[in-house]
Amino acid sequence: MKFLFLLVVPIWVFSSPLFSAPVDVPDSSPAAHPVLPVDKDPFFKGSADSAARSPEVAKVKVVHHQDLNKKILIALVVASSLLGGILLLLSCFSLYRLKKLKESNAKSNQSSDAGRGITLVPILDKLTSRKIGGKKGSVTAIEYQLLEAATNNFDEGNVVGEGGLGRVYKAYFNDHLRAAVKKIYAAGQEAEREYENEVHLLSRIQHQNIVSLLGYCVHDEARFLVYELMENGSLESHLHGPACRSALTWHRRMKIALDVARGLEYLHEHCNPPVIHRDLKPSNILLDSDFNAKISDFGLAIAGGNSNKTNIKLTGTLGYVAPEYLLDAETQCQSIVTWASPQLTDRSKLPNIVDPAIRNTMDLKHLYQVAAIAVLCIQPEASYRPLITDVLHSFIPLVPAELGGSLRVTDSSFSTCS
Repeated sequence: MKFLFLLVVPIWVFSSPLFSAPVDVPDSSPAAHPVLPVDKDPFFKGSADSAARSPEVAKVKVVHHQDLNKKILIALVVASSLLGGILLLLSCFSLYRLKKLKESNAKSNQSSDAGRGITLVPILDKLTSRKIGGKKGSVTAIEYQLLEAATNNFDEGNVVGEGGLGRVYKAYFNDHLRAAVKKIYAAGQEAEREYENEVHLLSRIQHQNIVSLLGYCVHDEARFLVYELMENGSLESHLHGPACRSALTWHRRMKIALDVARGLEYLHEHCNPPVIHRDLKPSNILLDSDFNAKISDFGLAIAGGNSNKTNIKLTGTLGYVAPEYLLDAETQCQSIVTWASPQLTDRSKLPNIVDPAIRNTMDLKHLYQVAAIAVLCIQPEASYRPLITDVLHSFIPLVPAELGGSLRVTDSSFSTCS
């Protein structure tokens, strides 16, 4: 306002009648003074000449006032331009502030509407990008409130699995995204180490036969992992749970074995450094809606581990770890290897250990081939065991072509639950 006052005041002063009215010039002609002689004395001739030129002086003064008015007009134009520029700048600044305020309000609304999955667009994008080949090395940090809303406050009805470190809940983030949320409730350095290890490894691993980690969350003492949802649960639930085992036909079981072999080959041969899972068992093999298998639970996995068992701490589930670990274990328990070995090498006894749900549904030659692969994989001496790549190629001829193998079958129908 002070600036505008300084601009207005000079304009008002110079536009007042005091500065714009012409100055009255006294009439200096001799007729105005009767006492003075007229044209009688040469001395007054010069005065008369000067009086005769007085209209020229008035004309100069009028011209001077016209120049002054032009300057005032220019000043008015300049001042008006400056004022218009200032008003334009103020308008732009106001619009900018209004835009920022709207953006801030939009972010606040996203947080308040978290339960409806509004802020989960990056997670949905990540899931989509993983399916089409997204980038490695990044995992989304998810707010606890979103997990709480998606699992209905971790309702018991949403529990789909339970392990040694925690439970797994089905989560509904929105109509397009469902996921599995693993809540780790076990405390201690070991649980923390396994949690960090899994986040670190799965953030850089991407393969069609390895479960995808979508995000993680740390809330107080609790830890959460968010995976892609595997609709058919774990292999263990189909083999030993209430689910109908006949849904896993012989061909589907061969397909699962091939999927697991492909996942392990990726970990062993294509990861740098190689990754050793160390806890592979049916509960850690998950099945999607089409019974495609994916390896999960990398808490005990190691990258670039030394094959010398004396330098590696015994970990994993007894009964599923390599034989050399089990033989050195102090805890005695029944070993699958010890139980199965005599029957795997005896063709007359081999059908007796086949799941009754699929017994007599496979070609015996294929059953003998599977048994031969198993015998090689459980050799007491590690150097006698085949590479996982060899195992993978041994399974391909046992899987129908429509399931990813090379087997040609005349009857491709699969047994289903009665």
